[in-house]
Amino acid sequence: MNEKKSFGRFNLHEIAQSFPETAETLLLDTYLTNEESASARVFRVYRGTPPHYHASSDEYLYVLSGRGTFWMENSANGGEFSPGDFLFFKRGTVHALPDIYESPVVFLSVDAPRRDPKDIIFVNPEDGTPDSFIQKSGTSPNN
Repeated sequence: MNEKKSFGRFNLHEIAQSFPETAETLLLDTYLTNEESASARVFRVYRGTPPHYHASSDEYLYVLSGRGTFWMENSANGGEFSPGDFLFFKRGTVHALPDIYESPVVFLSVDAPRRDPKDIIFVNPEDGTPDSFIQKSGTSPNN
């Protein structure tokens, strides 16, 4: 029987280094936790992401590696990000990561409550679908 753990310990840098060099989708992610109240994951961004939002959860992003630009609400609120930066936006907030200056770009993300992987709504529907946006890379070996 597969019993759910009530705790976890994760090596984020090891997980970040496990992502492949290329991907067909814009992002690959690995779930660390996937509880109803919140999910935590590490994801790598391979190409700039077009404006989009999530309808069902707030997002908390901690930059583990890489540099680029990120904006929330509109492009006038843009700025550079680098390791150690922390970004937060509420559900429904349009956001984008248009430029990658230094790879790999890897984030620790906490979504509260848990975000369905299909909850990705592009401002311009021609920019993609949830399936072209992100693909699950696996689960953490510690989970």
